[in-house]
Amino acid sequence: MQPTLPTGIQLTDTLEQMQQGTLMRKVKSKSWKKQRYFKLQDDCMTIWYQQASPPSAPVSISDVETVREGHQSEVLQSLADEFPPERCFTIVFYGRRGNLDLIAGSAEEAQCWVQGLRQLIEVATSMDQREKIDQYPSSDKNKDGRMNFKEVQRLLKMMNIDMNEDHALRLFQAADKSESGTLEGEEFVLFYKTLTQREEVLSLFQDFSEDGKKLTLLELVDFLRQEQLEDEGTEELAMELIDKYEPSETARARHALSADGFLMYLCSPEGSIFNPRHRALWQDMSQPLCHYFISSSHNTYLIEDQIRGQSSIEGYIRALKRGCRCLEVDCWDGPNGEPMVYHGHTFTSKIPFREVVSTLGKYAFKTSDYPVILSLENHCSIEQQEVLAQQLKDILGEQLLTATTDGRVPTQLPSPEELKHKILLKGKKIGRLEDKLDGPGDEAPDVSDDDNGAEAEEESCFWLPWTLQPVSWGTVLPSGGTQHVSALQKDKENLAQALSDCVIYCKSVSFRGFQEARSHSRPSEISSFAEAKARKLIRDAGNEFVRHNAWQLTRIYPSGMRTDSSNYSPQEMWNVGCQIVALNFQTAGMEMDLCDGLFSQNGRCGYVLKPPFMRDEETLFNPSDPGSREGPGPITLTIQLLSGSRGPLANTKDGAVIDPLVRVEIHGVPADQARQETKYIENNGFNPRWDETLQFQLHVPELALVRFVVEDYDKTSRNDFVGQFTLAFTNIKPGYRHIHLLSKDGTSIPPSSLFVHIRITEPPGPEQD
Repeated sequence: MQPTLPTGIQLTDTLEQMQQGTLMRKVKSKSWKKQRYFKLQDDCMTIWYQQASPPSAPVSISDVETVREGHQSEVLQSLADEFPPERCFTIVFYGRRGNLDLIAGSAEEAQCWVQGLRQLIEVATSMDQREKIDQYPSSDKNKDGRMNFKEVQRLLKMMNIDMNEDHALRLFQAADKSESGTLEGEEFVLFYKTLTQREEVLSLFQDFSEDGKKLTLLELVDFLRQEQLEDEGTEELAMELIDKYEPSETARARHALSADGFLMYLCSPEGSIFNPRHRALWQDMSQPLCHYFISSSHNTYLIEDQIRGQSSIEGYIRALKRGCRCLEVDCWDGPNGEPMVYHGHTFTSKIPFREVVSTLGKYAFKTSDYPVILSLENHCSIEQQEVLAQQLKDILGEQLLTATTDGRVPTQLPSPEELKHKILLKGKKIGRLEDKLDGPGDEAPDVSDDDNGAEAEEESCFWLPWTLQPVSWGTVLPSGGTQHVSALQKDKENLAQALSDCVIYCKSVSFRGFQEARSHSRPSEISSFAEAKARKLIRDAGNEFVRHNAWQLTRIYPSGMRTDSSNYSPQEMWNVGCQIVALNFQTAGMEMDLCDGLFSQNGRCGYVLKPPFMRDEETLFNPSDPGSREGPGPITLTIQLLSGSRGPLANTKDGAVIDPLVRVEIHGVPADQARQETKYIENNGFNPRWDETLQFQLHVPELALVRFVVEDYDKTSRNDFVGQFTLAFTNIKPGYRHIHLLSKDGTSIPPSSLFVHIRITEPPGPEQD
């Protein structure tokens, strides 16, 4: 008998065909193409496929982000001559898990899987926790109205509850009042309530409920005003919340919220610590480009390390889908006149420049409408530079910006709004922008300020693992083993006019001091600094750096020593207003959490408006002196960490139950940098209670990011990471809030969350002193 399907799924001919199974080729490279049997399981939420060794784990539909048709991956593009696009598709997973490239036996079979998977992804994405509970019947395999422990475990997995087996068994046995070894009817309800009951939430509910059973409309309004500090349209908001989250039709009709509805509201986006209004586009997008922080990637083509890692268009796709707006491409001469992209003089693999540009054209504006900057590190001969220019123009067409927005010499940079759907090239340029606009001048071509000058010399240095000496990327190591290090000598005038003409607002120039830049530079010029150089400038001339970034773009990139693709903290660079702070997007960790946290706002469009005191060319602000920011004194942020809900109970390494603690980190100007943590709770990763209060002083709250980290305490070694969530202080909502945790690679791990109370205390005004 066919099991009851999840809400929203109709068993179509397509899904039935997928359930019967299909023989397809799983592809890993040009030479690795193996026949594998793929089958949609009866629950329509998992896919099993045959694998020799190790045995394959079923693929959960909830782990699949999207399905791409045709040759939309590195591997499938390499097989374009062998297999037609209509038989090929790629299953893309959330996070950093590798894609699954498949070739069906026919176009019909491929289309069946593509359409079927898309239908199931849509259902899995929209299914909330309550709908997952409704899958109770489909977990009852033998349809006898009872559930044994194995069936209950299956239901827990469907609900994304990663529960230790012994703990689940204890709850199961406590609910099995009839001692039959199965749960039925009220026993299952008792089991579910024991599993999900939240005493701290119930207590809060009863504080505002006169009868302890419901919140009337006015009681809910009181809660929203007093605790959540909602001050606009509170009655309308209360009605909306009741209509949206109250499961009982009777209570909805009476404009009341039950304890279940109250919990559902607190766990919803409206009950999140992240201001839901700031998830949409909410900032002014009409200011000059230099007034925004811009989500930026370093060596975007790499998906591993800097020495032997794989170069892949997947790096560009992933970065663009995360809202990245500045991508880097290193171009070198390739065979048959085709420029290639890779990390020069290393063992990284190579991809044709044509493929990178084609990928850019397809994905540039899927996540955001605002401009993409392509940072070109050009190592090509004149001949292949001509090819670069031609490919950019042919493939991108009108997307490529090849003239100023108004045909005039810019006195300031255009805005993201003016540059919507445009791709800007950053690189060397012959002469000045006005020479091209006003006609040829008497001035000699100016190519001395270029991306292969100071920047390339710094970025082109790394440590070979078998030596103890720094070696430039341009170094030739003869076969005799003698290390022959030569200085990087580039012909500064070796630039193709056609490529130069593609650079409009982002001409790369060497930096010769803030005074020189103020006197001679133009808004359409940009300087790049290695992280160490940027730190020195921040230390020595913080205020000048802030002023410089109020009218011109600055790009920061990681040290050439970071051969493992590790990252520096972007915060210190943002503190002085650097816009293009390039990070290795492929490397998970605190640095990328900060990047994701800052850019998770404003519709994830990749642009975040800098605070007013960083947009003023005469500002006195210096991050090392918080008193230089005009305005009231420090704000007090009080965080009461109440509890955790449905976290991963077991430590995945050895199956042991975790001992969770929470650390709260403030990343901001030096005076605001801080971290505090709770005690750890022994053997409870599922519903720990901390009831601890942490307090922070924020001198420059406009620049502060707040990072919540859950770890498994270990007294003998380093704590294990469990989950995190990072957001800008300006996006925090006060009151009782849930923090929905993310995994190490920034993907959600529902339904794991922290429950907190947030209070923000402004300093007293002059009249209150």
